[in-house]
Amino acid sequence: MGRYVMDWEAKRFDAMVADLFGYHAVQIGLTQFDFLRDNRIPARILCDFTGEGRDADVLAEPEALPFETGSVDLVLLPHALEFAEHPHQVLREVERILVPEGQLIIAGFNPFSLWGARRLLQRRDGDFPWQGQYLSVRRIKDWLQLLSFDTRAGSFGCYAPPMHQQRWLERFHFMDAAGDRWWPVCGGVYLLQAVKRVHGMRLIQPKWRTRAARRKTLAPVASPGQRVARIHRKQNDE
Repeated sequence: MGRYVMDWEAKRFDAMVADLFGYHAVQIGLTQFDFLRDNRIPARILCDFTGEGRDADVLAEPEALPFETGSVDLVLLPHALEFAEHPHQVLREVERILVPEGQLIIAGFNPFSLWGARRLLQRRDGDFPWQGQYLSVRRIKDWLQLLSFDTRAGSFGCYAPPMHQQRWLERFHFMDAAGDRWWPVCGGVYLLQAVKRVHGMRLIQPKWRTRAARRKTLAPVASPGQRVARIHRKQNDE
């Protein structure tokens, strides 16, 4: 099952990060799989929070990342939100360290799928990945919108039921071909790409200036005949 999921996610990550540029990129979680391998950003950092990341460059809690504010151009969260104690705080930290127009790619397990149904039947203290807190795409989008992210792209995959044996996964391989067409939102896993937006400030002028400008704009303009009549009246008075 792990190879089945990782093969699909690796292809999607490779396609998404290939054309993303910047100076610093960070992958948080699952550091045994380098999903930044096809990215051309010079500084690529693997950050793990389990304490078992053999290939990690940094060990840190995802709710308190040791990176400067506005210093990272790309962040990957491969299944980091499901196993974080405070997933919303993780997104807040990602928003903090990203530069304006920075990119975020999230991978997660879909609760509305056969994999989500398997999790409901499994004990919470069971094996990985069934003990995680599966978050729906709609909830993730709501959190991202509150943090001023714009969702750019997304995809679902791994429609076959979670089977331990390779031969059974191969028997259900037809579900991957039919899933994108007939039940596209029921894939076992999903990838979601978002962009951090920073809205500019708008100066508000005092109301008295606006009123004066409006009165000046609406002031009547005398016609040529009216101006000549005023000149004659002034000469007669003199």
